[in-house]
Amino acid sequence: MSETDERNRRWTLALGIDPDAESGFALSDSDRRMSDALTALYGDGDDAPKKGRGGLGGSAPRVAKWLGDIREFFPAPVVQVIQKDAFERKGLRQMLIEPEFLATVEADVNLIADLVSLRGVMPDKTKETARIVIAKVVKELMERLERRTADAIRGALNRSQRTNRPRFSDIDWPRTIKANLRHYQAEHRTVVPERLIGFLRQQRRIVDLEEVVLCVDQSGSMATSVVYASIFAAVMASLPVVATKLVCFDTAIVDLTEELADPVEVLFGVQLGGGTDINRAVAYCEERIERPTKAHLILITDLYEGGNADALVDRLARLSVRGVNVIVLLALTDTGRPSYDPALSAKVAALGIPVFACTPDQFPDLMATALKREDVAGWAADQDIKLIRPEA
Repeated sequence: MSETDERNRRWTLALGIDPDAESGFALSDSDRRMSDALTALYGDGDDAPKKGRGGLGGSAPRVAKWLGDIREFFPAPVVQVIQKDAFERKGLRQMLIEPEFLATVEADVNLIADLVSLRGVMPDKTKETARIVIAKVVKELMERLERRTADAIRGALNRSQRTNRPRFSDIDWPRTIKANLRHYQAEHRTVVPERLIGFLRQQRRIVDLEEVVLCVDQSGSMATSVVYASIFAAVMASLPVVATKLVCFDTAIVDLTEELADPVEVLFGVQLGGGTDINRAVAYCEERIERPTKAHLILITDLYEGGNADALVDRLARLSVRGVNVIVLLALTDTGRPSYDPALSAKVAALGIPVFACTPDQFPDLMATALKREDVAGWAADQDIKLIRPEA
């Protein structure tokens, strides 16, 4: 294809020009499908697709075909952007109740939040499909976050002592590989370790365990943070070195601690949407903290309080004075850019409580810092994270 033809092709696709029109460039069958998929969502100058062109319509099989087309023509990050636009521009949230749609969708954290928020209106058949989609994303997130989180917060390991007979989960892989480089097998492109180096596990009594309470705002604006918080809670609950609780709230409170062995079940227990009563949720958590000087309360909320804001500030101050390590995360999302109540955030920050947002990749190091009772605000500053400042 000549340079001129390639330029005309790109302009035809970009502008959504009907290739059947006199001014249109003759597209290949593959390009025509790509053009139809884009026009179905974005149109070509008006809201109604032209005759013979694509349209999402109201049928799930047609949407499934459309999703198949965009997944074929675009990489996953672009697919997710197009899906998000489709939800907003074409009202496709309602289409999530169709299992045919769910079977073809490119799943991500935002979709999981949509599925969780709509599960109350899903028929049973669709719920099973939604569960499969959620399980797939949860598995991917666990693979991404579990090992790093476990390594960061495993407080039962005394890293000043080593052992040559470690359990598999306690192997210090960097030191083990370095110590066995002379056993590199070129034909297999791997190191065969002759000697394992690991961390010596300390025996810890239950009464010595650190308590971690994740108190998570499940109002609609915090949907993605809820998904990530649930994953981290499940990871921490699997570690014998911390006692982890997960409490989600809007105007009601859902204690999901007993479900933490199954992160998918945790997400199906979340009730996204509704108002917000942060003070009531913190009061619930306060009652369940057994050892304040061993407790860490991670409050994940945008601090848009629908309840008693003054009582909330007083309660957080009391918890801090009692020795609870209180941290407020305004968001736990990939962007780390929160929308929050600046006035209430400043009041909480004035108590000496760190108030900021972080990404999932930063969360393991945050928890390690918190569990060691080190300066969380200083850690956040070192990460170039914007801390909320007290009122002047």
